[in-house]
Amino acid sequence: MSGNKTWGTQNRTLWFWVFVGPFALGLLVFTYVPLAWSVYLSFFDAHNTVSPTDFIGFDNYTSMLRNEAFTDSLVTFAVFSAFIVPTTFVLSLALALMVNRIRRAQAFFRSVFFLPAACSYVVAALIWKLSIFNGVRFGLANTVLGWFGADQTAWLSTTDPPWYWLVIVTVRLWLQAGFYMILFLAGLQRISPTLYEAAAVDGARPGWQVLRHITLPQLRATSVAVTLLLVINAFQSFDEFYNLLSNSSGYPPYARPPLVYLYYTALGREQNLGLGSAGAVLLALIIAVVTVGQARWFGLGRKED
Repeated sequence: MSGNKTWGTQNRTLWFWVFVGPFALGLLVFTYVPLAWSVYLSFFDAHNTVSPTDFIGFDNYTSMLRNEAFTDSLVTFAVFSAFIVPTTFVLSLALALMVNRIRRAQAFFRSVFFLPAACSYVVAALIWKLSIFNGVRFGLANTVLGWFGADQTAWLSTTDPPWYWLVIVTVRLWLQAGFYMILFLAGLQRISPTLYEAAAVDGARPGWQVLRHITLPQLRATSVAVTLLLVINAFQSFDEFYNLLSNSSGYPPYARPPLVYLYYTALGREQNLGLGSAGAVLLALIIAVVTVGQARWFGLGRKED
């Protein structure tokens, strides 16, 4: 009897590794090994090589921190976050509130608003660049402006005023608002209807009062999670910036987020993999510090009274 039990346990363990093993191996080979190797490269002078021998300690880190282009990329991130985080938060919450009130065809509207999240960032960026915000008069935005007698605008090359921010923010907003709407919608559906009934009995008026005193407090955990995800995703922005702003002449000197700058540092003309790896490690540390700081600020994980 005990032998059969032992064989059953071993059999379950075997099937566990049959299913999990390939994914664990892929995670190790394609994620953790490259991460560890990137940290290793950051301590070497790694020009045009992934197997350097010239150890230079923390020189790559000090060079990166003193590099004005790297600090400018962090400023670009800060500006992008200031635009995209609150606008996505408000729009996705508004969509969730609207869809949650729909009694018929709710699944249809939920799917319609979520559908852009399945679109490739590269494809969406090219649609925005070549069709909607094309700098010539045939672009959709310039066509609409022409109806009102306005001049044509080179949306992606005009820096005063910086119209390129409108293009970058709107494409990211279109791509991700539906995903965060789903998160808010899940939070809304967890709120007990008895809270709204009790509020109505106490004389609370539907609308702003109920939203402020019932809905938003109940969505606190969801709101914190959405904010954290939005900031992290803003740090990781690359596809929309690169595909919108780069051309045959290269990338312009403005609006370079950290990943675009690190891409050109590590894979550009100099191919300084050591310096690029140091920048990637610094960026990961910044993301970790910002995330932990936000979590502590919002009291994530703290027991509610």
